[in-house]
Amino acid sequence: MSRSQESFNKKEVRNKKEKKRKDKEMKKLTRKDNDKGSFDDMIAYVDENGMIVSTPPDPSLKKVINLEDIEISIPKSDPNQVFDPIRKGSVTFFNTSKGFGFIRDLETQESVFVHVNNLLEEIKEGNLVNYEVEMGQKGPTAVQVKLYKEPKPVAAPPPAPPTQNLPE
Repeated sequence: MSRSQESFNKKEVRNKKEKKRKDKEMKKLTRKDNDKGSFDDMIAYVDENGMIVSTPPDPSLKKVINLEDIEISIPKSDPNQVFDPIRKGSVTFFNTSKGFGFIRDLETQESVFVHVNNLLEEIKEGNLVNYEVEMGQKGPTAVQVKLYKEPKPVAAPPPAPPTQNLPE
């Protein structure tokens, strides 16, 4: 192939490619010559606070941990603790046309699904309700839902009339 048929633009493109290739080769050689970085410079350590540092940890600060003390499960519940199956919550959302909604538990702040078939009384958004929790197909479901009624305070018995000790 003769180069006489090359246009000026083709020559410029070829020269730019050659220059770029030579520059890349020069950068590669300078990196090899100036290779001051070693493997030790690339290592990072994690200190006792979880921060990444460049210095290795001090072995004198090492803590001994018993393997028996590590729990990788759900904490054991207290068998003496009595769980009240009747929960109290407020209705955060209820769609009467579709027949479902959600109740936010007042103690755990957990959102529980409620279906119209599980209602004992009519409810609407903002109501305080009593309910029981059962596991449904997709998670906890409220059953036996009814409006919360404040317990009526028991009236204290009227005070007894004062008795007088009469002398005999």
